Amino acid sequence: MSAEAYGKYNQKANFKPKIIAKTPSQIERIKNRLNQAFMFSCLEEKEVEIVINAMGEVKFSQGSTVINQGDDGDNLYIIDSGHLDCYKKFSNLEKAKYLKTYEPGESFGELALLYNAPRAATIVAKENCILFALDRETFNHIVKDAAAKKREKYESFLAKVELLESMDPYERSKIADALRPFKYKMNEYVVKEGESGDTFYFVEEGEAIATKVLQPGKAPEIVYKYKAGDYFGELALLRETPRAANIVAVTDLSVVALDRLSFKRLIGPLEDILKRNFARYEKFLA
Repeated sequence: MSAEAYGKYNQKANFKPKIIAKTPSQIERIKNRLNQAFMFSCLEEKEVEIVINAMGEVKFSQGSTVINQGDDGDNLYIIDSGHLDCYKKFSNLEKAKYLKTYEPGESFGELALLYNAPRAATIVAKENCILFALDRETFNHIVKDAAAKKREKYESFLAKVELLESMDPYERSKIADALRPFKYKMNEYVVKEGESGDTFYFVEEGEAIATKVLQPGKAPEIVYKYKAGDYFGELALLRETPRAANIVAVTDLSVVALDRLSFKRLIGPLEDILKRNFARYEKFLA
């Protein structure tokens, strides 16, 4: 593991926030996109203002490569308009595999800045795109510290999840960075029985129940109760299967969530991690 060095020649106290001139429309668009991106969910209001001031608009034409796996990274990007495809090589002997298509509001490129590591995947513009770019220096001084606090908060949650027990601490820290917060009001559905599932949830605050139709034609019955520290939907990280039950908030509910494609982008297929303990792998496949 490596990180940005701070000392005599790279002191945080020397940071001077960058200000790139923008129109009111651009500022509003960046603010809306920041609200959608998990990386900025734990920033204070003043920190958000610094990030908005530092972001610049960049345009990419259809077919152009925005970032290339293995290259050094000096920016992260938030998509304002257009779609981009993500490809990743899991070994030098295979072709890059398509992982997902990024949509407006999503961000990418943060891994190289968080871990001072090469680009983890290749991103190609599927059509003409407008992105907002944030430089490494602003990221390190504003976003990275907030991400570290968030990581520390959620790593202990992740260590309790049986499906993820064979992950090492570094892998868990990367997953903690990708968790996104969501809030639900009392009686709102988090997931519904029968719908496709690709997202895993931790309960931060509040309570929820799982309900399921046990007899055709009758109302769903309560089959489980969730409180702070519990989790559900973990098998969605392994494969896309229909939800087995409804999850309904019984109080105001705060959860954090991780989707399967973000998991694959961060550290690869979950099957490979489970195979470290083959008995566990067989259990979850069954």
